[in-house]
Amino acid sequence: MEKALWYLLAGTRGGTNRAAIIRLLDERPHNANQLTGELDIDYNSVRHHLDMLEDHGVIESGDQQYGKLYFLTDRFERHRAEFEEITEHV
Repeated sequence: MEKALWYLLAGTRGGTNRAAIIRLLDERPHNANQLTGELDIDYNSVRHHLDMLEDHGVIESGDQQYGKLYFLTDRFERHRAEFEEITEHV
């Protein structure tokens, strides 16, 4: 997970947006439209970031299709300290 976090947050463009998404999901679950409004990022970009975070096991989605909510995974929670360390350097 630590390597994935370094890649997602520091190794590619959009790392700051992905970190912001993680911070918002830490407060409460959100769907893509809610994240779009809170981050002032277009919907397609938010979807791209969500897909990347989900592909790397950082977030997971609920079962519903419409208005699908996203949550941080238990795996991410076990690596929260690495997340905090990486975001200090980004």
